[in-house]
Amino acid sequence: MRFLQIAVFALSRLSAVLAALILIGMVGHVLFEIILRTFFATSTFVLSEFVGYGVAAVTFLSLGYALEHGSLIRVNLLIGRFEGRTLRLFEALSALGALFVVSVLIRFFWISVERNWVRGRVSSSIAEVPMWIPEGLVLLGLAIFWLQLVAYFLRQVTDAASPVPPDEPGLSQE
Repeated sequence: MRFLQIAVFALSRLSAVLAALILIGMVGHVLFEIILRTFFATSTFVLSEFVGYGVAAVTFLSLGYALEHGSLIRVNLLIGRFEGRTLRLFEALSALGALFVVSVLIRFFWISVERNWVRGRVSSSIAEVPMWIPEGLVLLGLAIFWLQLVAYFLRQVTDAASPVPPDEPGLSQE
């Protein structure tokens, strides 16, 4: 079980690194666009499209890492009243509910990615981006989030410790 927790956390961390690289690429594209428009009176003509894909990819690729670090938005109105076993039970039930919702999303994204791959569908912009690529990144992020939810559920059921190193900077750990 500990190996599963560590492996899923490592995958979530790798996904967060990919999200960070995409974010850096988006900033670079915006800066490049500013230079092109300011000094050369031209454009890449795809900035808004690529930034839109990037925002979706960054959001979904970072979900697993955010869950593991306790950084997702939570409503503590009810949770704050529980402790011990009751809290773990409530967290486990919440994880099961989230697993169901994410499973439905994964199913529909899988169908869409597969359909776009088979049909060769591309965006309607000048870039003609194959649509399976941005949707595939969202699907990848959802799949990693699903794995992280499974690991979280198992930790709640077994009362195991989080694999997040105690000295890891930045985010709160739950």
